[in-house]
Amino acid sequence: MAQKIEQDVGRFQQIVRGRIKKDLQRFITNSELIGKKGKDLISIPLPHIEIPHFTFGSRQKGGVGQGDGKDGEPMQGQGQPGGPAGSAPGEHLMEVEITFDELAAIIGEALELPKILPKGQAQLVSESRRYNGISTAGPESLRHFKRTYRQALRRHLISGTYDPKNPIIIPTREDRRYRMYHDVPRPEHKAVILFMLDVSGSMGNEQKEIVRLETFWIDTWLRSQYQSVEIVYIVHDAVAREVDRDTFFHTRESGGTIISSAYKLCLDIIEQRFAPTEWNIYPFHFSDGDNWSGNDTAECLKLLEEQFFPYTNMFCYGQVESEYGSGQFYRDLTERFTGHEQLITSKIENKAAIPRSIKDFLGKGK
Repeated sequence: MAQKIEQDVGRFQQIVRGRIKKDLQRFITNSELIGKKGKDLISIPLPHIEIPHFTFGSRQKGGVGQGDGKDGEPMQGQGQPGGPAGSAPGEHLMEVEITFDELAAIIGEALELPKILPKGQAQLVSESRRYNGISTAGPESLRHFKRTYRQALRRHLISGTYDPKNPIIIPTREDRRYRMYHDVPRPEHKAVILFMLDVSGSMGNEQKEIVRLETFWIDTWLRSQYQSVEIVYIVHDAVAREVDRDTFFHTRESGGTIISSAYKLCLDIIEQRFAPTEWNIYPFHFSDGDNWSGNDTAECLKLLEEQFFPYTNMFCYGQVESEYGSGQFYRDLTERFTGHEQLITSKIENKAAIPRSIKDFLGKGK
């Protein structure tokens, strides 16, 4: 019976996973999920699953629903008619709850995102508590009932007080056994994500909402791959500055665009706080592709080649479609670094393109 139940639960979980994959775009572009994480529960609507059951045949006589009636007379409990009858079947939905961690894992599976292989050696050491010992003293919450019973039974057998016809075992204080824990050092890889956002006049609310959704899922996936993740937010127009998460998504757009200002600030932050020998580094830049001048673009390309590529896991550039942006920076990048393994570019035309763009960035498992 237990095995049958486990099979049914497994089958139901597969139905849930399949439903999420089918509606993947709707989940990824749902702004209401922003801010959820870890063990937060999310309701997933599913079509109602009919359970097989017996029905009576045509020979049934009497009972509810039998007897004379008049045309248009409502059945008991249904109220007054609400209009003409329809021919389409009703849609029966049920909701199941899964944790946000489970949703993120399903999305990673649906997008076929590979497990990331961190570069370098593990640098961060944390303490992991393991219950791998037994003691004769400890708190009652850690009492090992099986070990305690065994000890009490052993004492009864040795003393000759065990009665098979009346097998009552009463542990004494000396019989009690307790779980012991030890703090075990656990090496962990560290990662830092540096999000850079163009907030110049050509980047409107729609473009920033696209970036907001995409960076949220990128952040979520990378957190599932690393035990320790730091996030840095940088906004720029003609100048760049580091900001908090809320400012990153709500800064009002204005001014011109000098992309190199963001790249220089990003490199300064890496140099001061995130040594490349100790951290896995992921810079992401989102813009509509406009830059102040060709000279500044040339400086950006030089910074990428000489300082970003040698020390980061990859450099990701996402270009958001804007009616005011020329998109020239994307063309300059792809022409200069065609086929370069450290550069990953993606065009994000609208919200529907977010899942594909995430796969562009994370599909190589770097």
